[in-house]
Amino acid sequence: MAVPREPGVTVPFWPAELVEGSVRLRPLRRRDAAQWRAVRAANASWLRPWEATSPDPAGPVPTFAQMVRGFSREARAGRMLPFVVELDGRLVGQVTVSGVTWGSLRSAHVGYWIDQRVAGRGTIPLALAMVVDHCFRVLRLHRIEVNIRPENAASLRVAAKLGLRDEGLRERYLHIDGAWRDHRTFAVTAEEVPEGMVTRYRNSTRS
Repeated sequence: MAVPREPGVTVPFWPAELVEGSVRLRPLRRRDAAQWRAVRAANASWLRPWEATSPDPAGPVPTFAQMVRGFSREARAGRMLPFVVELDGRLVGQVTVSGVTWGSLRSAHVGYWIDQRVAGRGTIPLALAMVVDHCFRVLRLHRIEVNIRPENAASLRVAAKLGLRDEGLRERYLHIDGAWRDHRTFAVTAEEVPEGMVTRYRNSTRS
């Protein structure tokens, strides 16, 4: 899919690759299977309270290859941006832009996870900032939101570091860890970050 940018001008939606310092965002590939599984296994108990689950426990679990194909298909259709997060060349997490809506809304929401062994180093705040800038500047989306469980202190700190606007509580919003869970919604629109989100984040870390 090519996304309209200016009259008569388009940009490719996917694949995309973003780099800032030691952080690289790129598509998930089938050859990532062993490393992805190892990171996920090492973080299973740490991630379980925050990750989406299916309300239908009898539903099929996709293989890794099926997951990659599904991500690629949705990305090429302009509905998501499924990025792997690399830190110093090592796979340490994912940042996924989902629910991309065009037309008069031009909005999307972002989810992420990170290897606990590198959490707290600013990798996810920077990765999220990179994604926001890409969505606003390249794809010309207008609004990005992040939905966070009120108990997830680490993710709440990410929203605070980026200065995302708190839009309030959504009750029983997503199925997480086997039940419908409340989430707080944080959002930003393109007009709020004329300097770019990466610049805002960099400046906040220096203040």
